Amino acid sequence: MSTHVFIDGGHGTTGIEIAERLAGRPELSIIAVPEERRRDAAARREALNAADIVILCLPDDAAREAVTLIDNGRTRVIDASTAHRVAEGWTYGFAELEPGHRERLAQSRFVANPGCWPTGFLALVRPLVLAGLLPADWPVTVSGASGYSGGGKAMIADYEGETGGPSAFRPYGLTLAHKHVPEMTRYSGLAHPPLFAPAVADAYRGMIVEVPLQLRAMPGAPALADIRAALAQAYAGSPIVSVASAEESAGMSGVVLEHVGATDRLALFVFGNEDTGQARLVAALDNLGKGAAGAAVQNLNILAGLPETSGLRL
Repeated sequence: MSTHVFIDGGHGTTGIEIAERLAGRPELSIIAVPEERRRDAAARREALNAADIVILCLPDDAAREAVTLIDNGRTRVIDASTAHRVAEGWTYGFAELEPGHRERLAQSRFVANPGCWPTGFLALVRPLVLAGLLPADWPVTVSGASGYSGGGKAMIADYEGETGGPSAFRPYGLTLAHKHVPEMTRYSGLAHPPLFAPAVADAYRGMIVEVPLQLRAMPGAPALADIRAALAQAYAGSPIVSVASAEESAGMSGVVLEHVGATDRLALFVFGNEDTGQARLVAALDNLGKGAAGAAVQNLNILAGLPETSGLRL
């Protein structure tokens, strides 16, 4: 018996990427609304209620509205917007968050897909908080750069217009009130919001997320090996998340934005200097892959009881 899936907002950047990952899978039946009826509330309501699983690829307000159109107790929802990431009754859709979280996801009706930046941040920070290496009240900073496709159609048009991109590297979120901060704080287990310093690069896709740590100042002054061991243990056996060994990291002069390519993988690195007691934790992912569409498909597989990596680009 196939699982009926409806992508609401399937013509946007994330929706198209999700549809590509679901194409040709016989265990799924994709519900489509004719293009001329995409803005017809009645047609959308019908599709939303006919689906076993709905994936919302909509602006926040439209995502909230879509949930209200579901009038049965059966349809399950994966929301790729920001609308429900810290909302009560919604399960955060980062399967690797902590032990037992994948099982909670499998039993959930409402799942909030993580943001791309929080995916890299949480992958680096949550295991360290759980292991007691990073105190919950520690002042944490997270920075990096993302491809401009993360800004949606408006930013894509901005960078791909006739005059070209506005800058090769552009910091933003300068008011330190970015919409990703609440989910970073809540699901990392930190007592205070991290200082989030994002930037956009003149590249379509790809992402680097970095968390620098002054290890020598932290309680117990953990070594680089302690940090790496905690991450390696957290993701041992994962087909999606990898942790570079000390030897692999030592042989690298840098990490490029496109390190994982257009895949759904997440690569983690621990760089540092033992003499100065400083570390740079780095996550490399595709902002449209594990940072968006790949995560949604992974969550769909978990909800439907299908192999978790089906349809993923690994």
